[in-house]
Amino acid sequence: MANIKSAKKRIIVAETRAARNKAIRSRVKTFVKKVHAAIETGDKAAAAEALRVAASEINRAESKGVYHANTASRKVSRLSKAVASME
Repeated sequence: MANIKSAKKRIIVAETRAARNKAIRSRVKTFVKKVHAAIETGDKAAAAEALRVAASEINRAESKGVYHANTASRKVSRLSKAVASME
């Protein structure tokens, strides 16, 4: 256990940020699952709308520093490709 005041604060701040990042990642995963669910049902309009919302969430996570720019771009690209490849 930390004895120095600044070290104690760093522990608290790290836990707070980790919880925030985890919540944001979880939210992104939920929206990605919604896109995949729409693709499975074959509803192109619903998939496109779910993609729009998911891309927005991924970009928001990127702007908050949860995802690296390349990671966010890759996620959006793969989702877009999946929606575009629907029959």
